[in-house]
Amino acid sequence: MSKVTAIYPGTFDPVTKGHTDLVTRAARVFDRVIVAIAESPHKAPLFSLDHRIEMAAHCLSELDNVTVVGFDNLLIEFAMEQGANVLVRGLRAVSDFEYEFQLASMNRRLHAEIETLFMTPDEKYSFISSSLVKEIARLGGDVTGFVAPEVEQALKDRFGH
Repeated sequence: MSKVTAIYPGTFDPVTKGHTDLVTRAARVFDRVIVAIAESPHKAPLFSLDHRIEMAAHCLSELDNVTVVGFDNLLIEFAMEQGANVLVRGLRAVSDFEYEFQLASMNRRLHAEIETLFMTPDEKYSFISSSLVKEIARLGGDVTGFVAPEVEQALKDRFGH
């Protein structure tokens, strides 16, 4: 059987414990996992692409079969460049499904040989989103339970708390 490479894409602005949970579990399933961090300038990320890559790489450094890279093209093109067979997409709630299903269908239309696999985070992380974490941090709230210490510090530095 050939090696299976999975891409786990996102903006990771910031990387949360929900992200690390999904990557950790994907790393048990796939031979290789590439955490693909989208540049996404249209989303006006808090942190630069390089900083997001650095934070994610630090949070995932104990996983030998995981690499973290940035990209700025179509996800399906990036996956093909990387020789990936699978796109891993996280679903926190039923409300995520419609959008993710639409993306998966479009990606299949663009390149049918790359499959999409949906994974759900551990229940204790199912409510965490980068957007909520950013808002809590912006308002000076405690994000300790939602992100790694290095990410928490980066958020404090960014918002001056």
